[in-house]
Amino acid sequence: MSLTDKQEMFCREYLIDLNASQAAIRAGYSPKTANRMGSENLSKPDVAQRIIDLKSERNERVEVNADYVLRRLIEIDQMDVLDIMADDMSIKPVSQWPASWRRYLSGFDLAEMFEGRGEEREMVGNLKKIKWPDKVRNLELLGKHISVQAFREQAATSLTGKDGGPLEVALLSREEYRQARREMLEDDDC
Repeated sequence: MSLTDKQEMFCREYLIDLNASQAAIRAGYSPKTANRMGSENLSKPDVAQRIIDLKSERNERVEVNADYVLRRLIEIDQMDVLDIMADDMSIKPVSQWPASWRRYLSGFDLAEMFEGRGEEREMVGNLKKIKWPDKVRNLELLGKHISVQAFREQAATSLTGKDGGPLEVALLSREEYRQARREMLEDDDC
């Protein structure tokens, strides 16, 4: 089944912000029905496949793929504070920073510090704060990317019976269950 012109436009608009309601409005659907139409369009197999195809085409155009993401995560992991600081703890000029620091810096605050008031006010220094990316989060993403299980939250429970044998399963009547429960609660030291 081929898409209507409006559905094709919806698919293209959806890639802008991944917001189905806004994509529907931009594609020409009524704002009153945009939420419903966006949801309906996403649930249609032909529309969903077209969105996948358009994303794939875009990724090829901009050359973004799993390798690209992995390379960037590795760059962040290998960022070293010595790349941007001198031995006297002063910050090197930004023009001397490696590209990875210029690209992935999370924040940079610069504040001038003054002493005195009015005309006697004099700048005595600069306060520089640099925030780099969250290295632990970056390692988690790296680990997930290459299927390292260390960061995956897993809860594996193994139940065994006496001496490691199989569990004994018993069918209890409602009254037997209540009695067993009462006994367990009485034995509880909490």
